[in-house]
Amino acid sequence: MPEAASRLQSFAEQLLGAPLPMRIRAWDGSQAGPPDAPALVVRNRRALRRLLWKPGELGLARAWVSGDLDIEGDFYAALDHLSGLVWEREEDARSLTEALREPGVRAAVRGLVRMAGLPIPPTPPREEVPRRRRRLHTKRTDKRAVSHHYDVGNDFYEVVLGPSMVYSCAYWEAGDGAAGLEDAQRDKLDLICRKLALTPGLRLLDVGCGWGSLAVHAAREYGVQVVGVTLSQEQAAYARKRVAEEGLADRVEIRVQDYRDVTDGPFDAVSSVGMAEHVGSEQYLLYARELYALLKPGGRLLNHQIARRPHTDEGAYSLDGFIDAYVFPDGELAPVGTTVTQLERAGFEVRDVESIREHYALTLRRWVANLEADWPLALRLTSPGRARVWRLYMAACALAFEHNRLGVNQVLAVRTPGSGASGMPLRARTWN
Repeated sequence: MPEAASRLQSFAEQLLGAPLPMRIRAWDGSQAGPPDAPALVVRNRRALRRLLWKPGELGLARAWVSGDLDIEGDFYAALDHLSGLVWEREEDARSLTEALREPGVRAAVRGLVRMAGLPIPPTPPREEVPRRRRRLHTKRTDKRAVSHHYDVGNDFYEVVLGPSMVYSCAYWEAGDGAAGLEDAQRDKLDLICRKLALTPGLRLLDVGCGWGSLAVHAAREYGVQVVGVTLSQEQAAYARKRVAEEGLADRVEIRVQDYRDVTDGPFDAVSSVGMAEHVGSEQYLLYARELYALLKPGGRLLNHQIARRPHTDEGAYSLDGFIDAYVFPDGELAPVGTTVTQLERAGFEVRDVESIREHYALTLRRWVANLEADWPLALRLTSPGRARVWRLYMAACALAFEHNRLGVNQVLAVRTPGSGASGMPLRARTWN
């Protein structure tokens, strides 16, 4: 009887209709495929059952998170191959349906079913968010989603993010990517403060303040009064401790509060960095209007947000299966043009859009390197499954930014008064 790896390779190539660009190493120790390619390690038959019960991305994710599948060799190269074989093909459901009509494909599926053993669906990993019918983006569901992502232990995030504790795209001021992550994150925080034209005595609202890095930087370096809001109890506790240690308690207030419940405006400036991805398309205009109402006339908004590429049929957009189940429940991405339009509909004058896509690829690779360098510690601080989720998520996103499947943009908008005096400099990108 052929070894398991050879059989898996044959089945995979029948299903794909093309040579498999990866090695396969199976549970019986057998290997097949190009010897110099990264290897997909199939540790047991349960991995096959996961793929058969949930074909495509979610089945692969469950097998990866549970440890039934692994990768040996160049992690990024392997994910690049899998992206072409699975994620990009999933975008064309019709071609998959047509492929299943072919006798060779049906034979391959039957062969995998025989190899998989007991026809019982494996239990999903405990890190997976149970899916149930509910209204999206209510205050209650948003709080639950944020807690799933952020309340996994501040010590774990310190391993991934490093001392800056900034969980958004860094900015390499020199443009060569040579600086360290901490310097690049400091430069990003400073860039935001300069775009917002912060000066001593102004009030800043930081929506989705995370662990307080921007709030502390703005208060310490620019002398502003800051209100930071987050839905994460763990983030708030960490941020308050940082504020106290910096001696900034008289200038920075950290709240566990939904942005929709902030009532003590107006503010001179609002920052929203890596938060709008949680808002959702149905709530986005409300989000923009709430921030507009919280600003003084002439006040500035800096909206820093991940963007996806537009679809020919925008109505067909759906949440990414792996990210929705394991990373950002209910998270939604929009094209940058949609974001700009919604901000304008809320009354803002959009004055600048800066794409920093390549910077996020660099940032994510640094985070992955941090996680891999302290892998044993990360496993002690969280579950092995969650550590595997974060490694896969960050590495796959790095590739998505590198290949222009995802972007990230800083949108600077003004609540321009009726006089038309925006307070902006005449020259673009001259931040005062």
